[in-house]
Amino acid sequence: MAELFASGHIADLILAIIALEAIAIVAHRRWTGHGIRLIAILPNLLSGACLVIALRTALIGAEWVWTAIPLVAAFAAHIWDLSRTNK
Repeated sequence: MAELFASGHIADLILAIIALEAIAIVAHRRWTGHGIRLIAILPNLLSGACLVIALRTALIGAEWVWTAIPLVAAFAAHIWDLSRTNK
């Protein structure tokens, strides 16, 4: 288990789960005609994915800039999310 974290592969697993969540949302809406549209939750998923990417870079000891870039992207996606939900 320690190697899963030290290698950053735990973040890969989490990113795969986020991707599966997006696929499940699309599939559910397509099959049933009901449920949330992907565009409605996309900023939230994107923000979370960017945070997980930043976590991965930190876990593997990447240069600080490679952690900062996805953090800035996560912030931008979060602002996008907030701007859509507060209208």
